[in-house]
Amino acid sequence: MSPADLPGSLGGAAPPATPPPPAGRLSRLAARFTAWAERWIPDAYVFALGATVIVVVAAFASLCRTRSPGDAAQGVVRAWGGGFWELLPFTLQMALVIITGSVVATTRPVARLIAWLSRVPTTARGAVAWVTFFSMASSWFNWGFSLIFSAMLAREVARRMERVDYRALCASAFLGLGSIWAQGLSGSAALQMATSAMMPPALRDIVAAGGLVEGGVIGLRHTIFLWQSLVSVLVELVVVTAVLFLAAPGEAQAVSAKDLGIDLGDSPLEAPAPPSRGTPGEWLEHHPALPAAFVLLAGSFLALTFLDAKDPLGALTLNTVNLGFLTIGVALHGTPARLMRAVKEATPGVWGVLLQFPLYAGIAALITKTELSQQLAHFFVGLSTRETFPAVVAAYSAVLGVFVPSGGSKWVIEAPYVMQAAHELRVHLGWMVAVYDLGEALANLLQPFWMLPVLGLFGLKARDVMGYTVLVFLVLAPVVLVLVTVLGLTLSYPL
Repeated sequence: MSPADLPGSLGGAAPPATPPPPAGRLSRLAARFTAWAERWIPDAYVFALGATVIVVVAAFASLCRTRSPGDAAQGVVRAWGGGFWELLPFTLQMALVIITGSVVATTRPVARLIAWLSRVPTTARGAVAWVTFFSMASSWFNWGFSLIFSAMLAREVARRMERVDYRALCASAFLGLGSIWAQGLSGSAALQMATSAMMPPALRDIVAAGGLVEGGVIGLRHTIFLWQSLVSVLVELVVVTAVLFLAAPGEAQAVSAKDLGIDLGDSPLEAPAPPSRGTPGEWLEHHPALPAAFVLLAGSFLALTFLDAKDPLGALTLNTVNLGFLTIGVALHGTPARLMRAVKEATPGVWGVLLQFPLYAGIAALITKTELSQQLAHFFVGLSTRETFPAVVAAYSAVLGVFVPSGGSKWVIEAPYVMQAAHELRVHLGWMVAVYDLGEALANLLQPFWMLPVLGLFGLKARDVMGYTVLVFLVLAPVVLVLVTVLGLTLSYPL
């Protein structure tokens, strides 16, 4: 039985018995936000369709300033249709981030670690804070792994603790994607700027500024490994964990998985080995020889890739990250049969990416191929000084992220005018990549798209958890604006 087949997974969770009112201001506020989200927040696909309509109208109005209504309408349709499939390679990369992360997270060594970690918390609130901490910490290393690892940790905690709020646990498992993931090793924008081949030539020229920045490439030591970036990660980790600890219901007010009619099933450690009939073909499926050869080949390639790179950190790209996690997954699963089962079980988690990314590609095309992007850029940059520019970009990135929930594809939209303005205002270029990442992640707390893999594992809907994510957004957004402003003052132009 898949998570989608679990009771309460269709049309939202089944209504539980009314629990006592939650204690504490943040807990009561989270409960109100959750009730509001359950009533008003649609499914992520509906959200994408609605965003498409809004951007189509805005792009049409923008083009009508210089064209007839008929020409403007044609321009909008052509831009949308022409961009609809432009992100197919990136879509596959993002799907593989989820799949390879899940493959590693579902190995028996990781499952043993999860089982051990699930025994640490002893209270309902402590359990939610514990999952929040590991969700954020693991997302710095790889957001795909974090999604699945944190969801499995939350489910294991829910199995062991009868009275813990299941909705708060699900929300906490997602919070790495709503905070520090883009500041880490799988952050799309930083990896793009560190990899020449992943940047459009026009963007490289803008960043290079006539040779000021060699090759137009900004290495990771100037983005995610800035001490300012690491400080911002630490601050967010502390703030968000504290918010969830204070906001989560106690044992008496918790709505458990049982209350919601959701069967948590067995632990991955209890899953039997894939069956074998003992035929010669199946013997190969259950023998570790071929996986060992793959690990040797892929590991050698990765080692050579980093050895050949002038800057080893510059060799970290989406492709090397995905290959690295796949190699670890192959090694830890041991046999082809176990690996194939893990990939099969992870694949349903990417259906939302495959369905919705083309819509967001169309939205991105509308913004970049009409005059809308220039008008937005001129508006926000016109509000800025050298000191306020980071905060303006962070806020703008959060707003735009609601409509285009993809750190990498949205950076393609923003980077040209953000980098150009950074040159004009003489702001540290690498810090502006980090600023973009900090702002962009905030949008994930309001936009349910990246919740889909976690929600599928939990058997919940976005409306069940967004009360908590909205609360985190309201607390974290002003913290981010202060961080990007104050820490930006410690950096000099250009790098």
